[in-house]
Amino acid sequence: MSTQEISKNFKNVEEKELNPISGGLMLILVLAMYAASVGLIICGAVTIEMGKNNILGGILVAGGIFLLIAAFILTCGFHMLKPNEELVLTFFGKYYGTIKKDGYYFVNPFASEFNPTSGGVVPQAIEITAGGGEIVKNSVATQSTRKKISTKTQTLRNDKQKVNDVLGNPIIIGSVVIWRVAEPTKAVFNVENYKEFLSIQCDSVIRNIARMYPYDNMEDEADEKSLRGSSQEIADSMRKELQEKVMEAGLEIKEVRITNLAYSDEIAAAMLQRQQAVAIIAARQKIVEGAVSMVKMAIDQLGEEEIVVLDEERKAAMVSNLLVVLCGNKDAQPIVNSGSIY
Repeated sequence: MSTQEISKNFKNVEEKELNPISGGLMLILVLAMYAASVGLIICGAVTIEMGKNNILGGILVAGGIFLLIAAFILTCGFHMLKPNEELVLTFFGKYYGTIKKDGYYFVNPFASEFNPTSGGVVPQAIEITAGGGEIVKNSVATQSTRKKISTKTQTLRNDKQKVNDVLGNPIIIGSVVIWRVAEPTKAVFNVENYKEFLSIQCDSVIRNIARMYPYDNMEDEADEKSLRGSSQEIADSMRKELQEKVMEAGLEIKEVRITNLAYSDEIAAAMLQRQQAVAIIAARQKIVEGAVSMVKMAIDQLGEEEIVVLDEERKAAMVSNLLVVLCGNKDAQPIVNSGSIY
């Protein structure tokens, strides 16, 4: 089946905002129906018991029971929404509409709430094994039994996972996603479970982005972007790619951040030695630059103030001694020379 045929078979539900009537007015009516039903049943029972008119008494009792059942059915149509909550309703399997405003409302009592994420658990991360299998990690989030769709800003924290960077080095990476439901109708109808969908797509995006960059820059590639040195650019790339993947689910990605980044255990020791070597070389370079500057200053001042006249061989000896003293790891041990150097 081609991509076009699949797109035709996929039915995109258009959002329809409901403007239901006030729940307060209907509550008064329903309470009045409950009171009337109780009154009719009592009047009918009294009429039958007194034997005045059994037919009338039966009609009153039947009317009271019917009114009681009707009031009970109407009770199912009350819904209360808090700020940043929306409610998607279906009517016998068909999309009925979405309540987007907070308040107390009454709708068709046969219209049922729909939220596929209510109940059960959602895996926060999935690890792909070497054999191609999937292992659901232990970190899970228990879902609410509430049918209302929260449009509040939420946080999804994906567990650490092992991936390879562009150089093939195994690294451990974890992330956090700041997101919200922007279009509840798409979220509940276009995907099976929008929270699980977001978690898996986040996992995929992190793996894809991590494979495109090195963990750190090499000395000869200082301008290249890296996971450790270009965190803001990498985060923006992750957010943009993840937003494209979850757009059909009606989700808005506000921010993606890398919360954990480290070399994997099997190469961590070797990479630590490399970093230490780079740090030692950089420190030695600074020491040598400073030592050469100090030696040059010493020779220039001795020559300008004519404290001592040095030929080229004496200058070379003094430079050698000063560099040993200034660049050595240990304190120099002075040796007094009472003779000539010739």
